[in-house]
Amino acid sequence: MDPSLLIKRVFRDDPGPFAAGDFPGEIPALAELRGHVLFETSGSSGAPKWIALSKAALLESAAAVNRHLEVTTASCWGLALPLRHVGGFGVVVRAYAAGCQSREFGPRWDAPAFAAWLAKDKVTHTSLVPTQVHDLASAGLHAPPALRAVVVGGGHLDVETGRAARALGWPVLASYGMTEAASQIATQDLATLGNFYQPAPLPLLPIWRAELSSEMRLRISGPALFSGTLIRQDGLWSFQARAMEWHETSDRVLLENNLLSPLGRADLMVKVLGELVDLEMIERELSGMSAGGLPPGMFVVVALPDARTEHALVPVFDATINAVVIRDVLSAYAKQAAGFRRLGPAVLLAHIPRSPLGKPCRAEIAAEITAASTSGSLMPHTT
Repeated sequence: MDPSLLIKRVFRDDPGPFAAGDFPGEIPALAELRGHVLFETSGSSGAPKWIALSKAALLESAAAVNRHLEVTTASCWGLALPLRHVGGFGVVVRAYAAGCQSREFGPRWDAPAFAAWLAKDKVTHTSLVPTQVHDLASAGLHAPPALRAVVVGGGHLDVETGRAARALGWPVLASYGMTEAASQIATQDLATLGNFYQPAPLPLLPIWRAELSSEMRLRISGPALFSGTLIRQDGLWSFQARAMEWHETSDRVLLENNLLSPLGRADLMVKVLGELVDLEMIERELSGMSAGGLPPGMFVVVALPDARTEHALVPVFDATINAVVIRDVLSAYAKQAAGFRRLGPAVLLAHIPRSPLGKPCRAEIAAEITAASTSGSLMPHTT
């Protein structure tokens, strides 16, 4: 189905709840879900969870993004992300809200085909994840002249990749958002395209109020917040409404003068030898040391239980990554890392389990390594 027709039906003709994805069975007939769109997310327990966003919230977010990126009725939003995720769904909602055209990149992801499609359909605005930007820059593809903005979400776009993309004319803009906020919370503006790319700080969109908890976790309040969460337990669905005006996230950030700098997820902080270690921070250091040799989504640092140190830090790489890059990056990291941040031997996997947006699935990777280690089939990388 044409996504633009789907959005029109959902927002204009269908008052009932709609699942942006494959909902297991019938959506429960709960009054709280009328006028809502449901997006699947994974809970820490592994139980199915669906975030409920009202159509009004999605339209508030879309309008704010459109104003921020100077979208007009003459613009064209291009969809290259899955509709079942709020980042992809939001693209088409923005076109609907702006009254402008939208186009869908139908084929399987392919960087040259995507660049040609953008040019043919004269797309002005689109959203991508870091892996897609890396592919475009690595292929040396130039951006088509009509393209005004590429919002990059779903993960951290490193400096090296961002600057390489901008040098080829790709107007990449770092963003920070989440499903619970109907997509974007903070996004670089078009004026930053005249400068060297930096992943932070990011200006808050005007619809959001933000503050920090005592643990530096971001708390947000605004009209695009989710209404609640649909959770399935023991075969039964229940709706847990958001109880407070403010939503406390799991993300640690710096916040100053309405500028936000992501620091990583609080639940990715682990103890090693009594010291807190940020797994995402280590990954960003490795990425920066690789000069673009470690593509987003192709490596991850996982923490495994350890009787002596509490956790052992294991770098895991996709087996297709150049062995020399792995050796050199780990060597450079080892020379400057404090003892409690030291990494164990690298592990290669034939396939890094990733989400549809390209994020490594940490729990699945850790479980795979643990199982392989227990069975004696784990093959550490050697140089």
